[in-house]
Amino acid sequence: MKNRVIILGSTGSIGQAGLEVLGGLSSSCRVVGLAAQSRWEALAEQARYCRAGAVAIADAGCADDLQAATGPEVRVLSGPDALLELVDSVECDCVLAAVVGAAGLPAVLRAVELGRRVAVANKEVLVVAGSLIMPLARRSGAEILPVDSEHSAVFQALHAGDRGEVKRVCLTASGGPFRRWSAERIAEATLEEALSHPTWEMGPKITIDSATMMNKALEVIEARWLFGLEPDQIDVVVHPESIVHAWVEFADGSVVAQMGMPDMRTPIQYALTYPKRLPCPSKRLDLTALGRLHFERPDPDRFPALELGYEAARAGGVAGAVLNAANESAVELFRAGEIRFPEIVELSGQALAAHRPMADPGLNDLLAADRWARDEVARCTTC
Repeated sequence: MKNRVIILGSTGSIGQAGLEVLGGLSSSCRVVGLAAQSRWEALAEQARYCRAGAVAIADAGCADDLQAATGPEVRVLSGPDALLELVDSVECDCVLAAVVGAAGLPAVLRAVELGRRVAVANKEVLVVAGSLIMPLARRSGAEILPVDSEHSAVFQALHAGDRGEVKRVCLTASGGPFRRWSAERIAEATLEEALSHPTWEMGPKITIDSATMMNKALEVIEARWLFGLEPDQIDVVVHPESIVHAWVEFADGSVVAQMGMPDMRTPIQYALTYPKRLPCPSKRLDLTALGRLHFERPDPDRFPALELGYEAARAGGVAGAVLNAANESAVELFRAGEIRFPEIVELSGQALAAHRPMADPGLNDLLAADRWARDEVARCTTC
């Protein structure tokens, strides 16, 4: 029987890469469901291409157009609960969660509750609700496999020893487009400059997160939940070539790293086919051609976002939800030209500092913290 896959966020950069990977795995995998926010034309084209039997669109206003474009043989779900309904009603073996932000959280929680394999590409899911998802996965038997290149690398390297033997893990960061910029120049960065990533091809929100290094802040929180680590066991090192994606240091001093070309298709395929390794369309790594690899400590003065990740990881509770939502809102404001680049981190930090801590939050508490943080960013920009 073929592995049945649902892709949440199929029209985004990760979703598109996932469809490309699945195209090469057609003998062992088939797409049974696709979901997007509002890009119904692209969603309809994808449904025709991979013959998905069901599609979901969060924007209910697009439902009629989507149904007309896909035909009566495709089931169309629409509205704010469409992604959740898709996961709940379509039989599948794996859900590739690639919705940007926290919007896909209810659908991911349902997939975990159903005991599915969940390939997590949107780090926000674990940042916001890792305290709920990981215990739920242990109870339901669901597999949580990371698609982030760094967390996929840690997942692979951890196979070299027992979890109790891990001293620390190190996530690498490209440094983004402003790695060599002065603080003064970063303060004047434009949207176009923030979107010019030197290594990875990603969507605009993730690319801006790389420019602020908020992506690494969120990845620290994600690693804390995904691997059951303490914040002081997680390190971040700038590695501009993006060849070494992460490494794990064990108690005996051994260091096991995972390397590969910067291509998201590799970790996507590994999450879909684990524990098997199959031929992948990504370019092969030639270390002799590269010659040298470079590593350096991130500069906290120029990239203060990273420390916010450690603060949220140490605080636990709703702190991750607050930081993630505040950052999402601030990035939207920056893209709209309403705030300057440094204000993304400033506003996120203000929300984190002002939030009310809460131990052992439930889903409603996390969603309420998400809404509060967005309102707090809006309030801070108008006062």
